[in-house]
Amino acid sequence: MVQNNTWLNALTHLILILGIVFVAFPVYIAIIASTRGSFDFLQGLVPLLPGTEAIENYSRILNAGVSTSGAPPLGLMMTNSLVMALSIALGKIFISILSAFAIVYFRFPFRTLAFWMIFITLMLPVEVRIMPTFKVVADLGLLNSYAGLTIPLIASATATFLFRQFFLTVPEELMEAARIDGAGPMKFFRDILLPLSRTNIAALFVILFIYGWNQYLWPLLVTTDSSYYTVVMGIKRMADVADSEPQWNLVMAAVVLAMLPPIVVVIGMQKLFVKGLVESEK
Repeated sequence: MVQNNTWLNALTHLILILGIVFVAFPVYIAIIASTRGSFDFLQGLVPLLPGTEAIENYSRILNAGVSTSGAPPLGLMMTNSLVMALSIALGKIFISILSAFAIVYFRFPFRTLAFWMIFITLMLPVEVRIMPTFKVVADLGLLNSYAGLTIPLIASATATFLFRQFFLTVPEELMEAARIDGAGPMKFFRDILLPLSRTNIAALFVILFIYGWNQYLWPLLVTTDSSYYTVVMGIKRMADVADSEPQWNLVMAAVVLAMLPPIVVVIGMQKLFVKGLVESEK
């Protein structure tokens, strides 16, 4: 039984507050830096109070970008990242849920072997197979394209495994009742399994969206045309200028804007996300 101890509660809240401050302080510094001028950081001091150039900095980074970085305006790069993140998240979920459905509900030769072959690919992340994957993408003419950015990252053994484990918990009586009512496999999948999988889909969508949004190595390899740069690539280029000092106010403005889409997705799907992770039957 948990005792209601005043000192213990105070200590717990103090630790939580210190943890929040520790995590949030770098974000606060980025927001403050994005409101300052470029010369405010040449003195070696980090200002802690907001400046007066926020509108100018954000407008410039969205519409013009940083000329010394070789990257396009941030608005275009964020659009590329959004297309990539949505394509990866939706593609992974679509392929994985159909794969799990086939493995669990269809009887075909070597279906267990097929599942384990999919599962074994967890030991072969993109970084391990990146050179042959790049060769295939290049031979297919998919460099500098949205297809090249997204298709090699769409398959997901993790999502297939999670959907399979959930489908195994669905009572067989539901399938039998659907069959008696004349429902075919796809109707059973559409009308019963999909609604039951809503929380799983939401949780995976949040995780996979952030995974796609934060991609750096693969877009760096398959894009040489600046019109296909992603926001993570753009921020890296803004910070690594060779012949001049980085314009940290613009870099931090880009960082703040790059945080917004994942934050919106997490907040918007928070209830379903948490429910999909903590429900006892998952």
